[in-house]
Amino acid sequence: MHRNKSFSLLVIALLLLPLLLTAQEKKQLTYEQAFNRAEPRLLGMLPRIEGWLDKENYLEYRMSFGRGGGQALYKVNAATGQENLWCDLAELGKSLPEGFVIDPRAEHDPDYSRFILNHDNDLHLFTASDKSLKQLTHSKAEEMNPLLSPDGRKLAFTRGNDLYVVDLAGGLEQRLSFDGSETILNGRASWVYMEEVLGRGLQYRAFWWAPNSQAIAFLRFDDENVPEFTLVKADGPHGKVEKQRYPKAGDPNPEVRLGVAHLASGLTTWIDTDPFGDRYVAWPMWSPDSRHLFFQWMNRGQDHLILYSADPQTGVKKPVYEKRRPTWVEFFETIHFLRDNSGFLLVSEEEDWDQIFHFSLDGRLIKQITREPLQVKEILLVDEGTRTIYFHGTEADRLQKHLFRVSLNGKGLKRLTAEAGSHTCTVAPGGTFFTDNLATLAQPTRLILRDEKGGEVRLLGDQKLPALDEYALGTSEIFTIPSGDGYDLPARWILPPNLDITQKYPVLLQVYGGPNTPIVRYGFPMLSDLYTAQKGIIVLYVDHRGSGLLGRKGQDAMHRNLGKWEIHDYIAAVKWLKQLSFVDSTQIGITGGSYGGYITLLAMTAGADYFTHGVAEYSVTDYRLYDSIYTERYMDTPEENPEGYDAGSVMTHADKLKGKLLITHGTMDDNVHVQNILQLIDKLQDLDKDFSLMIYPNQRHGIGGPKRKHVTRLGYEFLMKGFGLEP
Repeated sequence: MHRNKSFSLLVIALLLLPLLLTAQEKKQLTYEQAFNRAEPRLLGMLPRIEGWLDKENYLEYRMSFGRGGGQALYKVNAATGQENLWCDLAELGKSLPEGFVIDPRAEHDPDYSRFILNHDNDLHLFTASDKSLKQLTHSKAEEMNPLLSPDGRKLAFTRGNDLYVVDLAGGLEQRLSFDGSETILNGRASWVYMEEVLGRGLQYRAFWWAPNSQAIAFLRFDDENVPEFTLVKADGPHGKVEKQRYPKAGDPNPEVRLGVAHLASGLTTWIDTDPFGDRYVAWPMWSPDSRHLFFQWMNRGQDHLILYSADPQTGVKKPVYEKRRPTWVEFFETIHFLRDNSGFLLVSEEEDWDQIFHFSLDGRLIKQITREPLQVKEILLVDEGTRTIYFHGTEADRLQKHLFRVSLNGKGLKRLTAEAGSHTCTVAPGGTFFTDNLATLAQPTRLILRDEKGGEVRLLGDQKLPALDEYALGTSEIFTIPSGDGYDLPARWILPPNLDITQKYPVLLQVYGGPNTPIVRYGFPMLSDLYTAQKGIIVLYVDHRGSGLLGRKGQDAMHRNLGKWEIHDYIAAVKWLKQLSFVDSTQIGITGGSYGGYITLLAMTAGADYFTHGVAEYSVTDYRLYDSIYTERYMDTPEENPEGYDAGSVMTHADKLKGKLLITHGTMDDNVHVQNILQLIDKLQDLDKDFSLMIYPNQRHGIGGPKRKHVTRLGYEFLMKGFGLEP
């Protein structure tokens, strides 16, 4: 982390002197360029690498636009750059009957030789070599989340909340569960598990193939006791009601069981997980030989986690790893099992930072592989031949992300990326090459191909387009701001071009603010921020003590106190800003969405003496109204922590609102219900407070589609007019 700087007026003047000397007349960004990707384009697209075929070759996805445009995959030799057409998706699509489309995101073999296509709610197998099309299912009900078996011979999916498998060769369909209903979900996640445990990336899928393709682990959810929340579409004369099983903080959660469906017998073995206990069960993971099924158990208080190993034949379990914390613990989403069955690699917390540990399959610690000052972000590749681990991590500067390698015995640690910035890499099998997505402050992201020592082989792509140099752009810098009680808060600002320190400028703070979700990072500024700076506004990003960049101690301060320390630290940032002669302390804006909307509303109420303008999008207003798993992780239940819920509620501080506030929300938001905003505006109306409101009919969380342009423009114009500037 950068050391805190002493920002005396003299240092500020020296810092900004280069900006005063840029007198050349350059072009100005337009709103459409900055927010809607209008021509002339200033930033381009980077090549899309789909993965490595082997040690020497990777696959690159390409899309062409305009008449005759198409999609294709190319095999590229890393050493020579020679490329060959691997799979022409557009050409293959021409051989299909009308209505069929080859979506590159569809389920497919690793080498793209076969695709699973969904047409008219039935699944079809398309083989590229002979362009044959075979219908696999024959049902009016929709099949969801088709997933090929590891051996490529079978396809699993869910239908009507039951789990099925179909044999690709013979077409024989096998039903593996039989009690699916509106409230019983087999292999399909209940909403709160999808959102807060398994993640949206799985698209509700809650089943996992065994490596030997003979069994499937799946989660069974019972939503019967989970309260329903009603969402209403206002379309037509009568509208439409959508009911959602959504547990709010303190509500009953879905009951969950873990089963193993055996294809040979058609029977299910239920793992011993106490089916009716108030706890969480998640993340089944198979050992490479399919003999052990590992899964994680967590108590409802989320301060005690156990990793179990279970026998998939008998359901008997035994603990192999246990973790307790006085605040909260989190699920492990990735555990790397070694193919020789010598154990597994776990990225787990050691004091403040995550490290790599090697455990035997029965839970005995073999080796702590990495140590501080490293923080391990994720394991990318384990080469068991050379017993080498490749991983993303940080060192003393937590904002920089680099690629490292280390031996399984903990020796030979080496950083493979040198340039300051954030490196996001993909490593070829054997570590012979890696791609490096390099983000820095001074230039747009570049994609670089590097050799095993980190040397540059060639530049694969650059986001920067030639026209960018023709524009007057502000300067971005990373520094720290003192919290007033011992924390150096990471910060980044984008300063207006040709900034004059004898003038005063408004400030716009961009926030998210959730636990362990930093937003200060290396990378070229977004065009929208550069446009805002061009209009004469200082754009500021700050990460509070609980962002994850300042260690676990900072995060733990948020326990049972959501909202408290975030606002404390953002107010500390405003106090620091007020010491700068060129900052207009009467015009301090703040904006964010979701958790960032919550922070914006708190800033405009609890922090009303410091923040003057706010735009809050799809915001939580009281954590009693949000889901159980996320909220209770940090706050415990409302019954256990009423004082914390009251202190963190925007409604508690609504009477302090005095600045200019715009609130926006979608009526069909299934994540942060519009109920949050309705209860807040009801309170503000009773208090006779002035505020602006825009509701977006039928929009979900994070307003999208054509209405995204409207909500973006509305918020931007609201702030600009509030600051007395032309939009």
